[in-house]
Amino acid sequence: MEEMVKRLQMFDGIYRGKKVFVTGHTGFKGAWLSEWLIALGADVTGYSDVIPPDPSLFRMLGLDHRLNHIVGDVRDASALADAMSSCEPDFIFHLAAQPLVRRSYLQPAETFQVNVMGTIQVMEAIRGLRRPTVGLLVTSDKCYENRECVNGYREEDPMGGFDPYSASKGCAELAISAWRRSFFQTGSIHRIASARAGNVIGGGDWADDRIVPDCVRALLRSEEVIIRRPDAVRPWQHVLEALSGYLQLGSMLSRNPLPASAYNFGPEIHSCKTVAELVAEVMNHWPGKWREVRDSLAPHEAGLLSLAIDKAVHQLRWRPVWNFKLTVEATVRWYRCVARDGLDAGDCTRADLERYCAAAHELGVEWAKVEG
Repeated sequence: MEEMVKRLQMFDGIYRGKKVFVTGHTGFKGAWLSEWLIALGADVTGYSDVIPPDPSLFRMLGLDHRLNHIVGDVRDASALADAMSSCEPDFIFHLAAQPLVRRSYLQPAETFQVNVMGTIQVMEAIRGLRRPTVGLLVTSDKCYENRECVNGYREEDPMGGFDPYSASKGCAELAISAWRRSFFQTGSIHRIASARAGNVIGGGDWADDRIVPDCVRALLRSEEVIIRRPDAVRPWQHVLEALSGYLQLGSMLSRNPLPASAYNFGPEIHSCKTVAELVAEVMNHWPGKWREVRDSLAPHEAGLLSLAIDKAVHQLRWRPVWNFKLTVEATVRWYRCVARDGLDAGDCTRADLERYCAAAHELGVEWAKVEG
């Protein structure tokens, strides 16, 4: 009971009893966010047109029975507006997307339709709401024009993107900026901001062409892990790190004169590691073998990505909690317990959430402060 009371007080208790509308709640990040919002005492409505095939974290957590689950496409303006209006949300978290770089080469038009027009339809639906609403629109660290710079990208750096996925996220950011300045400034009862997170990992991600799920599938079959780009550097962070940033941003936008703009959420610079380093750390906790297989005809993928997080640290008083080793340890533990040993996914997910919140509280992170 004491732990539950403490959870409800996190983020200044702003989400307790509030109506929260989440697009893409059936996906990896969306399922984790929905679980956390429920723990915070929110009344959650989810809107998504796809439930990933089994294994599905959404189904594993039983979220279809624990929130208001609406089947709908973010590109369907009428259905989206109706669902959002019926919910009368205090907060909107827009996570629905085509999230995979390699798939974007196969489905470029659909990637732009979902990632750009879907975001625009969400903002248009927000414009039609009659009560004050905070909208948090999630894009990606790949929205930046990637010049393979050692220094992390800052929020004011140019948008860009080599591949269709990255370009679609850059376009979404430009649309968000235009709508914010055109429709959500002086006189608007709504506030919108965008969030750009690094490469998130954590239990329950089963997507194709993502390194951790690929590792787990190979390890479960006692096969070698195949790596395409072992030298590629990414800002690895646990999914809860990104979500704590989204929740803190939403909380502060609802009660402070905080600039409603774009914010990066990434790890400390020393957690930016190569793919090879990530796989080696995974295998410290689940022994196996890997090998590199290069394909000269493979589509382009960025070699170096990192984010500067100064803005979030100073304006939101947000900071990363778990370092690289703790992030990988928690991630592998979830897969070992659930996928290998058959333990309950809900219990393991909530245990990770408890551990993360306890660590944040111990560090004195702003959003994790509670009375008593």
